[in-house]
Amino acid sequence: MIAKYRELFNTQFTVEKYQDFAADIASDFDYMPTFRLGETPFFISNELKTQLVEGCNEVISFIQKEDFKLLTNKSLELNHKVPNEDEHTSFLAIDFGICEEDGKTIPKLIEVQGFPSLYNYQVNLYDKFKNHYPFLQELTPFVNDITAQEYHDILEEVICNNHPKENVILLEIEPEKQNTKIDFYYCKRDIGIPIVCVTELLKRGKQLFYKNEQGQEILVKRIYNRVIFDELDLRTDLKLNFHFSDDLEVEWAGHPNWFFRISKFILPFLKGKYFIETTLLSELKEIPEDLENYVLKPLFSFSGSGVIFNVKKGDIESVFDKELYILQKKVKYIPIVQSPDGKVKAEVRILCTWKKDDKTPTLLCNLVRLSRGEMIGVKFNKDKDWVGGTLGLFER
Repeated sequence: MIAKYRELFNTQFTVEKYQDFAADIASDFDYMPTFRLGETPFFISNELKTQLVEGCNEVISFIQKEDFKLLTNKSLELNHKVPNEDEHTSFLAIDFGICEEDGKTIPKLIEVQGFPSLYNYQVNLYDKFKNHYPFLQELTPFVNDITAQEYHDILEEVICNNHPKENVILLEIEPEKQNTKIDFYYCKRDIGIPIVCVTELLKRGKQLFYKNEQGQEILVKRIYNRVIFDELDLRTDLKLNFHFSDDLEVEWAGHPNWFFRISKFILPFLKGKYFIETTLLSELKEIPEDLENYVLKPLFSFSGSGVIFNVKKGDIESVFDKELYILQKKVKYIPIVQSPDGKVKAEVRILCTWKKDDKTPTLLCNLVRLSRGEMIGVKFNKDKDWVGGTLGLFER
């Protein structure tokens, strides 16, 4: 999108340089991420940035509606409901496909999540890119052109809420087996909080404890939650000493209820130029004749699981819980990133945080996924290069 930097990057790029870049990432924890590392940043023009910010603000305006909780209570009835919900989410991830409409480039909202993403990894990824392409320091991954230290301070405040670090934990299901564990490692290093598996928590009355490296029981005052209930429900082999439905004396950095409230559940409510026609399956009056132009998606799945791209009439008819699925119009992703052999599609996730006493979320950083396939996702990009997870860079 910014011709100057695209040409400069592609001129300097070599496969050997990419391998050095990947090795640089792996060197921090002697661990190579299991997701594919994109070869290049996505250079985002001021025009596209303005559109992305406008789209985010329209989503945020909807979430700030006085009756938002009333509108989304149904999402909790269909899922798990956790006590002691706070006034608003701590984290907000807003995904836009970079699309074409009427011959023009436009971001279209694909998904929105009231759940944390790779906040710690992305800022470190910027440093890795700069190590190998020093000219990239002329650009920034931060939406508001804050400094890396300011970013770190904001993130730490949202995660810890001024509690001592030993009383704040990052909670996940078998974190050492997760694709996102590189982010957990950076969080532990940069924020200073321990990583704890759900099976390691101990319940004493209304309080939770974990054992530190010395074997001492430490009180948990705040949980940076990375647990996806989809996965937890499938893991019937796990033995937990507490239930998420328990009334606990603990704060949440990312209360679990917001994962359901701010999800694909709200897409049918959103109208405007950055939004895609979306219908809850239970509200569908008749099955469209042109199903080739639609995608069928479960409301609360994660990482694209359960999405049917080439929809058939039988797929819709066979859905039992129609309140748990949406039918969404397909959009045309535009190949926009020039690789050495053709152009690549992109999806931009704007990462936001929302401090406890702030009236509105803060747009902070971003995550970009590159694709050569029909959809953004691993199974559509196997054995391809210039695809995978990367970072968007804005003009200063």
